Parts: sequence; C-alpha cells; structure tokens
Amino acid sequence: MSDGGWRPKRARAPVRIDLAGGWSDVPPFSAEAGGAVVNVAISRYSYATLIADEAGEFMLESADYNQYIHARDIRELEYDGSLDLLKAAVRRMKIGFGGHLITRSEAPPGSGTGSSASMGVALVGLLDAILGRGMSRMEIAAMAHLLETEELSIRGGKQDQFAAACGGLSWMVFEDPEVTVEPLAPSRDFLLELEKSLLLVYTGKSRLSGDIISTVMDAYQRHEEAMTEPLMNLRDAGHRVRDAILAEDLAGVGEVLDFNWENQKRLYDNMTTPKIEALMAAARDSGLLGGKACGAGGGGCIALLCEPDREHVVRRSVEDLGGQCIDFSFDYDGLTVWEPVHARNGESS
Repeated sequence: MSDGGWRPKRARAPVRIDLAGGWSDVPPFSAEAGGAVVNVAISRYSYATLIADEAGEFMLESADYNQYIHARDIRELEYDGSLDLLKAAVRRMKIGFGGHLITRSEAPPGSGTGSSASMGVALVGLLDAILGRGMSRMEIAAMAHLLETEELSIRGGKQDQFAAACGGLSWMVFEDPEVTVEPLAPSRDFLLELEKSLLLVYTGKSRLSGDIISTVMDAYQRHEEAMTEPLMNLRDAGHRVRDAILAEDLAGVGEVLDFNWENQKRLYDNMTTPKIEALMAAARDSGLLGGKACGAGGGGCIALLCEPDREHVVRRSVEDLGGQCIDFSFDYDGLTVWEPVHARNGESS
C-alpha cells in the first residue's frame, strides 16, 4: 500500500469485568486441564487512531503516558520498555507505510480490567482494517494475544483479548489452542438487573509483579496441591457462575464471586491488600451479595455485586474509605473500527 493511499481510521475496544474463572485461561493450566471463564465487556475503552504520514515515517504516541517515539523505518522500532505494545502491533502486522499512531485508554493504570489486551485488540483491528486483510474478531483476539506472549514475552491468559474483540456477557472455554466464545443470553430484565447491581471500584494501581504468573503456573506444573486445588476451583467457579446467570439467580452469582475470591487469595500472598479487605468489609456491612478482585489482584479494581436497591449504599461506604467507583454500562459491540467524519469529508486530519 502506498503512502497516502488510505484514509485515517479509528478503533476502540472495551475492557472487561471478569466475573469468575480467571487464571484458568492461563497456560499451561488451560492446555492441560482446560479453562472456563465468564466475563462481561464494559463501556470503558482503549482507543487507537492511525493517520497517514506523507513522508512514510512513524510517529507512535501514547496520550496516557505522554510518550512519543519517532522512527524513519519499522526496523528502528526496538522493544525497550517504551510503547512496546504499539511497536509490537506495527511490527507483527508488517506495516509497510508510515503513519501517526495515537492511543489512549479510559481504564486506570493497573486496574485489572484487561486494558493492555483491549489496546492490543484495538491496534490489531485498526491495522487490519487499513490493510484490508479481513480478519475475524476471533483472529484479531488471537493476534492481540500473540503481541504480548510472542513479541513481548509476557505470560498471560487469553480471556481479556476475546472479551475486548467480541464484547457482551460471554462464556469462554479454553482448551489450548482452541478457544470457544459463547454469548450468554439470559432475559433482558436480568441483564439490566446485573448491570445495575455491579459496582467497579478502583483501589489503586496494582503492585503485581510480572513474575507472579510464572510463580503460580510453575507451582502448578510441579503438581503442588496448594496451587492445583485453587486453580481447579477457579475453573469450577466459571461453570457455576454461568449456571447461575442462565438460571437468573442474582444471589447465586454473588455466592460464586465470593467462592472465586477465596480461591484467588490462595494463589499468592499479596493477592489482597489491607485496602481491599477494608473495602470488602464495608461493602458487606452495607449490602453485598459477593465480590472479588479483578484480574490478577494485588490492587487494581474490585467487582462488587450488591443486594437489590443497595448499590447506592455500598457505593457510599466504599467511597468513604477512598475507593473510586468507575461508572459503566455493559458493552455489546466489542471491537469497533470507523473512519473520522472529517476524513470522509476530505478535510485535513
């Protein structure tokens, strides 16, 4: 494709709340035992825009970190800890033309909501649309996962990328290399009740070390019961919350969130923090059906499922302790790519 032969495009992909089953989507557990996850995409997004550069050069820009990288050629983009995910997308997709790539995310840093994965999906979806390759959502999610695992050697599961690409409330089964994503379709009334009853509370940036996944999965590979049992329970939680949702049993969903959280905390010592425990206790006193940390824990966000018509009371109680409630609705679109209106009208970008 020649420089200037395409119009600017934008993409967005949602982050997610993992309701149950997280960690079971991480290899080698997902390959050997199989993973089962239920998550829901929410209306907090990662955005990516690519604007043509007439000189054929690259400008990578992160609005979140106020970072800029300029390169005359794709071969100059070396992984060095600065905007590596953007570099990985450009390199992996083999972009043969220049452009100004701009990204930003609406999720707080280290939130445990899969923001890096949603950014990866937005980047791959954006570049795929410009290149005209016609990748499916499942293919885009798989490619976004490879950006992290193969390009950047970051160990992790797959649920985040598939939630970002597909959107909605999903039941996911991981039997590596196969991934199955099935939309869950309880009644509209139940979906609205679930959405109304869920609070997402930011507790502060996660202190999670990048070595935690290796520590957990290496212990699993050594067949240590202390690690194997909670991982199996987490997979079971994925099955149980699916059943509760399809039965439209809101209290049952809360019970599974608690079961999931108890097994999350068995994986490593710093899964929870004093602040998380204080917020959970305050929420429970105010009307909580169940709660858990999002993602890998150690900070970030917690998901709280409140008793009917008590979410405003729970919200006040956690905000009084310094928790930051993040407003959202469920996202059913997943990855979305579009062309800026001013670009269609022939105006300058």
